[in-house]
Amino acid sequence: MTEFYANTIAQVADLIPYAMNSRTHSDAQVAQIAASIREFGFTNPVLIDEANNLIAGHGRVLAARKLKMEVVPAIVVTGLDENRRRALVIADNQLALNAEWDEEKLVAELQSLTVDMQQLVGFSQDDLVALLQISQIDYSILDDDLEADQAADEMEAGVKRAIQIEFESEHYDEAAELVKWWRGKEAYVGGMILNFLRAEKEKA
Repeated sequence: MTEFYANTIAQVADLIPYAMNSRTHSDAQVAQIAASIREFGFTNPVLIDEANNLIAGHGRVLAARKLKMEVVPAIVVTGLDENRRRALVIADNQLALNAEWDEEKLVAELQSLTVDMQQLVGFSQDDLVALLQISQIDYSILDDDLEADQAADEMEAGVKRAIQIEFESEHYDEAAELVKWWRGKEAYVGGMILNFLRAEKEKA
């Protein structure tokens, strides 16, 4: 029977990736995981055996190395023979993929997030735009004076979702930190971006 030790702290340098791990991690995905760890912490311990061989969490370890972390939380799994260990490596990845989204609830949750938090949930920019149906924003309702105030609020919320700056994956972390820093100074980040874009347009 498989047993679990209590959570432990493992040295990243001591962790040994499984050579036959069939789950791949692109640079972009590792950057996403790193951004999540930076914002929320290392909330999901990796699984290892007694010899520090990785069973689950290869992507998280790559992200930890990208962040230059020296230690990560880990759970030591014991009682696995080779056959069961190989099966667990695959199952840990595939079982999560077998779940589905309730799109109505997902969209409602995404719409409730600020733009910077939307960038941390793992969806690509194209997927976010599709889910939030940016193109469906109807600005014609502003023509009705009786509903102008309510329409303006709805338009503002739509514009906030629609205007999303695209960054290369290697710039996610820096962009999030800069936006957070300027917001901490009570700066109007949108105005700063507009001023820069106006100035560059004048040069064109």
